[in-house]
Amino acid sequence: MPGESASHDAGHLRRLVAVLAADIAGYSRLMGLDEEGTLARLKRHRRELIEPTVQEHFGRIIKTNGDGFLAMFDSPLEAVRCAIVIQQSMAARNMSLPPDQWIRYRIGVNLGDVIVDPDDIYGDGVNIAARLESIAVPGGVYISGGVYEQIKNKLVVGYQSLGDEKLKNITDPVRIYRVLPDPAAVSGAALSNKWRWGGLAAAALLSAAGIGWFALNPDGLENLREMAATAAGGDPATSTPPEPPAATALSSSGTLPGLPPPPPPSTGNLPIPIPVIAPPAPSAGTQTAAVVPPQPLDRPQEPGTSFRDCQGCPEMVRLPGGTFRMGSSEDPSELPIHQVHVAPFAMGRYPVTIGEWRQCVAAKACKFVLDGEDSAPARNLSWADAQQYITWISGSTGQAYRLPSEAEWEYAARGGTSSRYWWGERVAPKMANCKGCNEPYDPRQPANVGSFPANPFGLHDLTGSVAQWVADCWHATYQGAPADGKAWSEPNCRENVLRGGSWRNDASYARSASRAHYDSGVRYPAHGFRVARSL
Repeated sequence: MPGESASHDAGHLRRLVAVLAADIAGYSRLMGLDEEGTLARLKRHRRELIEPTVQEHFGRIIKTNGDGFLAMFDSPLEAVRCAIVIQQSMAARNMSLPPDQWIRYRIGVNLGDVIVDPDDIYGDGVNIAARLESIAVPGGVYISGGVYEQIKNKLVVGYQSLGDEKLKNITDPVRIYRVLPDPAAVSGAALSNKWRWGGLAAAALLSAAGIGWFALNPDGLENLREMAATAAGGDPATSTPPEPPAATALSSSGTLPGLPPPPPPSTGNLPIPIPVIAPPAPSAGTQTAAVVPPQPLDRPQEPGTSFRDCQGCPEMVRLPGGTFRMGSSEDPSELPIHQVHVAPFAMGRYPVTIGEWRQCVAAKACKFVLDGEDSAPARNLSWADAQQYITWISGSTGQAYRLPSEAEWEYAARGGTSSRYWWGERVAPKMANCKGCNEPYDPRQPANVGSFPANPFGLHDLTGSVAQWVADCWHATYQGAPADGKAWSEPNCRENVLRGGSWRNDASYARSASRAHYDSGVRYPAHGFRVARSL
């Protein structure tokens, strides 16, 4: 069993860590069906998904063992986020295959004191994670009570309590929780003293209702939003978080109506803590945010020219309308390739900077305080944070700012080209701020905006730098996507699209067609945004 350890020796380093144990359900059957093909897929998934996902969540793979692996994290929150990203990404990859060829992991996560060797970890903390993995349902994530206590109010997911269970070779009973994809699913999860049968019944119920982990959003929660407050006096593991005032009944697809409120300011649990500092008080006679009313245009403005709607506003570049082929054949989420017509619009020359974000904070319209150079891209921002900035700048200038649609973003990133990157088919030195894209590169932070060449439309940092939020709700493919360049929105959207990759990602994420997604209300250190507005 992956990760299970023997008794320890004295004198070794001990640490309190989150341990993630995973293996593939039905691996022997898969190997029997197609030995070479299954092994090739397993290696590809490890290389393309498992290893980078663990790394992006600040974890370390300790060892692999046949079809399983063992990873260690300093943060239980990041360990669970990583587990959910892996399960959702695997679900997306499985969609193009018949069910008997699906590769599905079982994952267990435990918080415990372990012995750390250079190439392995040992102790009951490891054994419990391995036992949780062994009893998890295929595609599921089971966590111990210790992990639950650390993360219960920090993720918008549900938790089904499976009770206290005696695990093999573990002295004391362990409280076990199953992570559910949607807080609303908790109320429908049957709890029983015989938790194994209860868990199976709940899984069947969720599947029949169409709101199971994979049916709800096959490519789903690539990480998470902070959990809405549970009902007064209720146990978060058995109660459904209250809905926003405007919420209605669950839709036929089982999604929660309405979005949760924006997340509170940083609690210090972010992957890269950013000190919270109070904005400096404006001196006498100084405007909180210097705004100049927009001037009427006497004549049509040429595409490619730039403007600012206020002092300190983002520099906007006018882009011509046009038709292009959106998507690629490199990833199932980028299919089908389809033709889209985009109307003329304006887009920020750079991602919104820390200096521009600070003006919104000073005006008390944006709540999250960022530290760093004014010319650095604003990051560690959720989609909800971006909406606060857009509301503020729209009100300040009288112009209807917004996030670009996904189609507008790709159209702008391509800059009139049809290649993988706007400069060609292969990575070129000094063209983008991404991992493996050559110098200059600092793994700790992105380069300041404008440090790399502009594309043919005069836009910088659409490749690498910070992954950029767009207006669209996440859809696993482009099947049914609009052809008019407008945002593909949903009334109960839980996740939004990110484009462009980040400085932490390799060049494959920086392709013009590459797509990603994340929970709309959760901040992540590599996420930022740029603004757009119609002309």
